[in-house]
This record gives sequence, C-alpha cells and structure tokens, in this order.
Amino acid sequence: MASHRVIGKAHRKIDAVAKVTGVTKFADDLAFPRMLYCKLLRSTEPHATIVRVDTSAAQRLEGVIAVLTGKDLPIPFGILPVSQDEHALCLDKVRFIGDPVAAVAATSEETATAALDLIKVEYKPLKTIASAEEAVATPEPRIHDYGDSGNLHKLIDLEFGDVEEGFAEADLVREDLFFFEGNTHLPMEQHAAAAVWSPDGKLTLWSSTQTPHYVHRALAKVLELPPARIRVIATPNGGGFGGKSDPFSHEIVVARLAMLTGRPVKITLTREEVFYCHRGRHPTLMWVKTGVKKNGAITGMHFKSLLDGGGYGSYGATSSRARARSPTSRRAGPSAATARRSRASRSKSTSTSSPNNSPSTRRSCGSRLSSRRTPSLPTTCASARWDSAPASRRS
Repeated sequence: MASHRVIGKAHRKIDAVAKVTGVTKFADDLAFPRMLYCKLLRSTEPHATIVRVDTSAAQRLEGVIAVLTGKDLPIPFGILPVSQDEHALCLDKVRFIGDPVAAVAATSEETATAALDLIKVEYKPLKTIASAEEAVATPEPRIHDYGDSGNLHKLIDLEFGDVEEGFAEADLVREDLFFFEGNTHLPMEQHAAAAVWSPDGKLTLWSSTQTPHYVHRALAKVLELPPARIRVIATPNGGGFGGKSDPFSHEIVVARLAMLTGRPVKITLTREEVFYCHRGRHPTLMWVKTGVKKNGAITGMHFKSLLDGGGYGSYGATSSRARARSPTSRRAGPSAATARRSRASRSKSTSTSSPNNSPSTRRSCGSRLSSRRTPSLPTTCASARWDSAPASRRS
C-alpha cells in the first residue's frame, strides 16, 4: 500500500505553538501609541423614537476626546442588498434593547465608561413587537419603512417539481410541527476592533471578524472612502461560529473616531454587549408535511417556516430559502421584524399557519410537555393545517 505524506499522519497545527505560548495577538491584544478607548451607549428601550441626545456633559469630562451620535454616521449599511437597514449609531429610532445610540473615545476605558453616564437620551416609546407571531399580527407601527407587508420583511415562496404527485407516490405521508428557541454562538473571545487613520488618508482596521470583505464594503459605503484607501485585517478569532459574520456598528464607529481624532481607537465589547448585538440563530416555528417510501427515500415535502429575525435584516432573507433534499418540494417563508435582537442574527423572518387551535408540544416518546398557540399568519401562507399536525419541541 502506498505511503501518504498527509493522510493518516499526525501533524502539528500551524498556529498551535503561537496560541499555547500566548504569542498570538487577538484584536483586544493590540495596542498603539496614543491609543484611545471607545465605549458605546446603548438603548434602554426595545422600540422607540429618539427625541433628543445631549452629549454636552460627556464632552466636558476630562479625558474625553470625541463623542459621536447618529447624525455623524447617517449612511445605512447591511450585509445583503435587500436589507441595508442598519446605522452604526441609531439616527432617529431604536429597534432593540442594546441598539447603539452614541459613542465616546477617551484616554482610558474607565473615562469612556464614565462619559456614557453623562449622555442624556430622551425616547418616545413605541409599541414593542417581541416575537415573530406579534410581528405578523401587528403591521403598525412598522419597525422599518421597507418590506413586503407591515412588519414582514420578505415573503418567499419556492416550489420544485409536482409536490402533490410526490405525496401520491409515498408509502407514508406525515405532518410535524417544530419550534426552535434560537441561540447565541457565544465564542470565548468577545468582539473587538482597532482602527488607525494614517496622515496620508488611509484607514486600517483590525477586527475579530469572520467576513473582512463585507466589513471593507460597509466601511467604504458609510465613511464615503474609496475602497482602495481601506485595509481590513481579520485577526485570529477566539471563536466565532458564524456570530462574527456581519459588519458590526462598533467596527464602523472606531474607524470614524480614528479619522476624527487622528489617533488609534480600540473597542472591546463586554460579554453583556455580545448578547445584545450578536447575530444568533433565529427562533423558528416550522410546519412540515413529508412523503416517504418504505426504503426511506423522500418523495415530496411541503415546508413552512416563521422566523423571528429581530430588529434588522442581516441574513434573514437568505435564511428562509433553504431547500429540502427531495425530488419535489414546496417552501413558504416570509420574513418578519421584531423589536429585539434574537439572533441570528442575525436577521428577520416569518412563515405560515391556520386556525387558532393549540397543538400540544410533545417529546418523541409522546409525553406531553406544554401547549403552544399556533400563530395567525398572512393569507399567502395560511393553507397549511397546522392544527392537525403532531407537534414536537426541539432545541
């Protein structure tokens, strides 16, 4: 048998020695001469209009070099063309508890944190939409002014082949109802970024990002800089798992502060902030009708989902487009906005239902756990008999 150089051989990881000896530099390990520290003031309201932001007291605090609000960064950004709906700092409205409203750059983290307490924000609360089901039932007030309908971001219907013919060929057709609670990725390393603005008008950003090219594009758009004058360096990640796959507001904010002050600026989110702004996996209500042969082959599938995408679009429109591996399949998955950060994240989405019955939630063994009210969804997705489907809660 031929000997292989790689397959079946033990090899040391290229970065193993640097990591175990502490030589690897993560984003928060970076330090530069005259570096400033950034902190973000975050919303205490889940859904509200910003009436007034007073930063005068913070600006007078010794050690504070610069303060930014939404008017300093008015250009929106996003990871998909369909959802350019985020601002680095909220302009006129907040959409979840933890939405960034103002930023401070100071000579120490302690000073920057103290300055946040001196910023006064006046809010006019709006109705809170705390779940995808509420988003479907509450078209007004709209969390965003764009979208297919009310607080539905995107209504999506896909069909491949003749689904009814697939069910007719099946030996068994069954219906199931599932609910996924959603989760956060929770990497060991919090999100961090550092920016340097050079005298010749070039920006360099070091960030614990998984998507440096998306960050590069967002910086060019929001800061109105030629892409050739921006360099984004993805530092080694202390874990990410998809939770660092968006351009984030803190990356844009430190870049703008570096440009404004002419000094390096760094930010490291606290663990609490990571939970506020993370792009976790969406809470999702799923109804599925599946046809299978005795040999296990799937002949047809009808799938409907309701995704809770939180306050901003992010990846939501793409998250609702997955296709079942089946010769025939039909998929309905509109997108809804809610005044909270869930997830994943990272986004917003919604999908189908029917009568207001309460299917019981069961384990696979059949023992009853609880009941869940079936949401009322748009007429475009209301053809499924969710009330007749055995339900299972999976997490």
